[in-house]
Amino acid sequence: MPMYITLLNWTAQGLQNVKQSPSRFDALRKGFQGVGVTVRDFYMLTGQYDMILMCEAPDDTTLARAILSAAAQGYVKTETCRAFTEQEYRQIIGGLS
Repeated sequence: MPMYITLLNWTAQGLQNVKQSPSRFDALRKGFQGVGVTVRDFYMLTGQYDMILMCEAPDDTTLARAILSAAAQGYVKTETCRAFTEQEYRQIIGGLS
């Protein structure tokens, strides 16, 4: 399944309610599982981004819907990238002419 990396930042609303963030994350994980998205890793960060989420999803559309549903609650802003495994990377590079 494709892997995705989502970089997250709390919004002002998210920071005002930061103590509830762990329970919101639990609900996010459960909601993602319900639509076929698996949360593989989560980290709180220092620096430009507040958190990073690594997920597997069957396709881009499924992942986009899950992320948009989470962001629509107003607690976070997101930036998502498709991540390629080493094997996928080697196939991509191997296919160059």
